[in-house]
Amino acid sequence: MKDTPEQEWDDSDEQEDELFEHLRIVVDKGQSPLRIDKFLMNRTENASRNKIQNSAEAGSLRVNDKPVKSNYKVKPSDVITLVLPREPRDTEVYPEDIPINIVFEDDHLLVLDKEPGMVVHPGYGNYTGTLVNALVFHLNNLPTGRNGESRPGLVHRIDKNTSGLMVIAKTEKAMTKIAKEFFDRTIDRKYNALVWGDMEGEGVIEGHIGRSYKDRRVMDVFVDGEYGKHALTRYKVLERFGYVTLVECKLETGRTHQIRAHFKHIGHPLFNDETYGGDKILKGTTFAKYKAFVDNCFKIIPRQALHAKTLGFTHPETGEELFFEADLPKDFSDVLEKWRNYAATSIGEQFNS
Repeated sequence: MKDTPEQEWDDSDEQEDELFEHLRIVVDKGQSPLRIDKFLMNRTENASRNKIQNSAEAGSLRVNDKPVKSNYKVKPSDVITLVLPREPRDTEVYPEDIPINIVFEDDHLLVLDKEPGMVVHPGYGNYTGTLVNALVFHLNNLPTGRNGESRPGLVHRIDKNTSGLMVIAKTEKAMTKIAKEFFDRTIDRKYNALVWGDMEGEGVIEGHIGRSYKDRRVMDVFVDGEYGKHALTRYKVLERFGYVTLVECKLETGRTHQIRAHFKHIGHPLFNDETYGGDKILKGTTFAKYKAFVDNCFKIIPRQALHAKTLGFTHPETGEELFFEADLPKDFSDVLEKWRNYAATSIGEQFNS
């Protein structure tokens, strides 16, 4: 039996399930009645009273699958489930004056359009210049870890070389409530991706995702479900260019590198995705002119062609349904235009010759 690869903190695509702990505790048969907040504080290292109260208010504290308040008294054999923010590994984050593109902000949250190339959270090799450094500079009193550890407002992340929309919580209450929306899969997220190959119509990609046994930096799809976490991606074709296809992806789950790993699994890696094999010519002709064209496209978008296009969720305080859409960044739109022109001329000439 193979060892399970250890989970690590890296800046990965949509790994909100790594940002939050999902706890399940069965109360001992000999337990005397005790307030659930006190019970959890005694049993769980990361469960402060404030976090427990926020989870209860958000409906994330449940006993026997029913939401309870923080003053509920536990009874023997109760099954408690709870969602809590994980403690960050970094002990200090330094503020940096880095511009960020904020598309919406109020007292409770902000939504930003992250540019490609920006790491979300400090980590090995990226201790400065990250989105978190920028948030610490631009905003005050964001939710943090205990003992001053800081992971300001992060509910989810997107990959360094993925662009697009993210929501940032500005209060503990907002953080807990938005986290529950991600956990309940009520967040509406759609991505645009340029993938290798001629795809038609729409479809569903399903398969457990876990870290590769061969390379811990890469995620693999495990069809038999013995390892990894369940993942489901819905897609539909937006535009076809013969050798590559523009697709819209809707995430039903939020696994690390989900879109990138799923499309690699079905034989359509993302265009110029070095990690998943999309940085080579996978479809097309053997002509030198075509090779030069693709190499030029790689230079235009020197990253995986993936953009978090839309984001919809319920406001944690007002209950209002919010929806945001971010235009494709210039590198993505420029490479699409190149492929449109190529498809309209070179491919058309080949098919008609």
